[in-house]
Amino acid sequence: MPTNGLHQVLKIQFGLVNDANRYLTAESFGFKVNASASSLKRKQTWVLEPDPGQGTAVLFRSSHLGRYLSAEEDGRVACEMDRPGRDCRFLVLPQPDGRWVLQSEPHGRFFGGTEDQLSCFATAISPAELWTVHLAIHPQAHLLSVSRRRYVHLCLQEDEMAADGDMPWGVDALLTLIFQSRRYCLKSYDSRYLRSDGHLVWEPEARACYTLEFKAGKLAFKDCDGRYLAPIGPAGTLKAGRNTRPGKDELFDLEQSHPQVVLVAANHRYVSVRQGINVSANQDEELDHETFLMQIDQETKKCTFYSCTGGYWTLVTHGGIQATATQVSANTMFEMEWHGRRVALKASNGRYVCMKKNGQLAAISDFVGEDELFILKLINRPILVLRGLDGFVCHRRGSNQLDTNRSTYDVFHLSFRDGAYQIRGRGAGFWYIGSHGSVCSDGDLAEDFLFEFRERGRLAIRALSGKYLRGGASGLLRADADLPMGEALWEY
Repeated sequence: MPTNGLHQVLKIQFGLVNDANRYLTAESFGFKVNASASSLKRKQTWVLEPDPGQGTAVLFRSSHLGRYLSAEEDGRVACEMDRPGRDCRFLVLPQPDGRWVLQSEPHGRFFGGTEDQLSCFATAISPAELWTVHLAIHPQAHLLSVSRRRYVHLCLQEDEMAADGDMPWGVDALLTLIFQSRRYCLKSYDSRYLRSDGHLVWEPEARACYTLEFKAGKLAFKDCDGRYLAPIGPAGTLKAGRNTRPGKDELFDLEQSHPQVVLVAANHRYVSVRQGINVSANQDEELDHETFLMQIDQETKKCTFYSCTGGYWTLVTHGGIQATATQVSANTMFEMEWHGRRVALKASNGRYVCMKKNGQLAAISDFVGEDELFILKLINRPILVLRGLDGFVCHRRGSNQLDTNRSTYDVFHLSFRDGAYQIRGRGAGFWYIGSHGSVCSDGDLAEDFLFEFRERGRLAIRALSGKYLRGGASGLLRADADLPMGEALWEY
């Protein structure tokens, strides 16, 4: 099957947090490093790279500077080398509580300290040399078993997670990484956590928390007994096996989770490819053949729709729409226009997609009317994590308002009704617009919000007032933006 960017492995980026709860920071001025920042931003983001010498050592590259962390023999540390040298090699020593110790490979000393007093000169491990790994990527993704080349998904009938999916299709393939007590949990779309014995539980108990380990750009999940998650048996049931060292069976890729959507036409029926190659609005229920993976081109902002049958929607002769293309081209691109609770799609011939009398879709209309409007519903985000330019959206302590600049994130629950979404947070309270445009999260009644998918991996959220939700200098979520851009776009 051609990938065309469908399966994009996420580059693992992370922050390192010391015992004083401060992040390792690479400064532009003088290429100095310190541990003074209280939140995870660009300067606090690092990428782990394998040592080119194929040894067990690793390299830490600043995502912000593109330079490497180094430690000299006298313990001085910096982030100034644009090419990795001998002093850039570190050994990662995972500790029982999930934290890391970084040891200079050539000099044997341990890296740590506080504020701007960082060094790599300690001969013994103290709390100052312990670092917590905090992933900087968006936490909702697909998990691919490296050995089986199969995707992990929730199996409701067997009440387990299994690595047996050829494609990450449907909501059951969505996993959310939850940062909990210096470790990570794997949360399914129905808000349950994977325990190391393979059972799913409702609370993030100790046996459902894992230490992350990186190996050659892959992820491994170590449980509290030092064993690693792996697909077990013919069904690929995900649970901790016997191995206390990660091999190929214990390694996973994180892949970006693209939006999967269903569309409903003016005849109140689902758009589908169930009855052949023609894309038609002729089904009464939403299953795999009514689900489409939607990708937005970063340059043109146009979108493609990929079906479970392995084909993209494409414009064919006489304006017809068929799910037969195996490669992305101009004819597979559709411009999306937002009309309140509905969307219209314009094909490469400059005409709008409409529903014909027999239910088939065709790009033959010059104007937008009832037959050119569709309900577009996002189906693979029943739980939602939002990240803006300054950080994640999270409940403000002691308040009903929401912060937009946090390093940690809250998980919100989505429901859908007639082209609009309702967002529910902690304590089952709904989002609503309060005084002066502030977004509150303790509503008794659901308020509608419109989602507009504007860029790849980013959406705009529009309140009923017509204003878009944005972050800003105050760090509060507000509905006061006129245009869906910049601070009004959210990674989801």
